[in-house]
Amino acid sequence: MKRLMKPVIDQFLKLIPHMRELNIRYSAVGRDWAELILPYDERLVAYPAEDGGPGIIASGAVFTLMDSVAGFAVQAARRVPSGLATVDLRLDYLRPARPGEPITGYAKVHKLTRSIAFVRGYAHDGDREDPIAMMAGCFMGTSGAKS
Repeated sequence: MKRLMKPVIDQFLKLIPHMRELNIRYSAVGRDWAELILPYDERLVAYPAEDGGPGIIASGAVFTLMDSVAGFAVQAARRVPSGLATVDLRLDYLRPARPGEPITGYAKVHKLTRSIAFVRGYAHDGDREDPIAMMAGCFMGTSGAKS
């Protein structure tokens, strides 16, 4: 599975403009889970330290990381790359990320039906036991656009 999914994930990360811009990277994938990394980048900081802010990565970038890693977890669980739509995604922020640290997103499929996948996950900045955010989401398989 890892050999099949890594090229799919790498291709997606290179082809989708906002994924390229955020520089999100592949980390690992398993039977029903995935992990991606969002490197620290000053361009992604919401309130820069030099302006008196905390210098932490903006929540929108973290949300994009978690939406993407959850989608890859669903792809891994389905075993066949296919279209997905995010039906619902909730991110509960527990604490600010540490300035200068990359953020790792992890997601695992907890239930997979014919049409809906239920996913849970978390984002952390180095310590899985001290996450910065918890994620819950639902994803629906799509058959692609009809013309």
